[in-house]
Amino acid sequence: MTDLLSVTVSGLLLAGLYATMSYGLTMIYGVMKIINLSQAGTFMLAAYVAFTLFTYLGLDPMLSLVIIVPAFFLFGMLLQRLFVSRVPLANTPTLPSLLLLFGIWLVLQNLAYMIWTGDDRSILTSYTYSTINFLGLQLSFTRVMVFLIGLLALFALQAFLTRTYTGKAIRALTQNRPACMLVGIDVDRIAMLAFGIGVAFDALAGTLMSLLYAFTPAFGNTFMLKAFVIIVLGGLQNYYGVAIGALVLALVESWAVMFMPASLQPAIAYTLLVIVLVLMPRGITGLLEGRRTV
Repeated sequence: MTDLLSVTVSGLLLAGLYATMSYGLTMIYGVMKIINLSQAGTFMLAAYVAFTLFTYLGLDPMLSLVIIVPAFFLFGMLLQRLFVSRVPLANTPTLPSLLLLFGIWLVLQNLAYMIWTGDDRSILTSYTYSTINFLGLQLSFTRVMVFLIGLLALFALQAFLTRTYTGKAIRALTQNRPACMLVGIDVDRIAMLAFGIGVAFDALAGTLMSLLYAFTPAFGNTFMLKAFVIIVLGGLQNYYGVAIGALVLALVESWAVMFMPASLQPAIAYTLLVIVLVLMPRGITGLLEGRRTV
């Protein structure tokens, strides 16, 4: 029973990170109908920036978020203005957009190889191996802090989307772009801001992941695939669905470790993806909405 409780709590903590790394993908897809294949590159680059700030300036990775998140927000807006905005818009992701963002991912990855080489890097702080007691369980202090920071960021995003004009414009653009143009919303500016916010969330997630995992220039690939599974599981454009999808994936992965080899854990996400695409193409939230209307 204790083992089950420990694994469940670990899954809940992991769900906070999974949700954080998926919200950026959801926002960019919702506003621009583009799958951000450069997300893995953003995860990786943010981890290396946090590593550099920690190694050479002694700046704690959690404190470095005040530099990294705004910097990547500006970086995301620049990417959107210079490159992504030139891709023809469509109701579904197009091959040019996929190739463009995949190319950006490769550029970022190769820049990382040039600057930081391909050696494994990790960030070891004074609290890396610290634990806290919770209900008789010894929990990693770092994982708890990562969960709390991710949770705070999600609440901040929700407040922004529901209580500010720009946030409401982003939600409106997600639902109906032509209607937004008719009522005078600057859709190009809103799309640029949304892309910047999405990249900033990816950078936040990459920085938090650097506290938990070792990383190389190939870092982020697996997490990007998991983020895609989560948004499909949650319903693509549904922000609440992302949280549900992250919770489901994290708990299933955590529980599965008790019954199967850890080496098979990555297959769980892809198995869930196949099941959802076949049985619940609109995701969990779509399934729940459909039942309410019956």
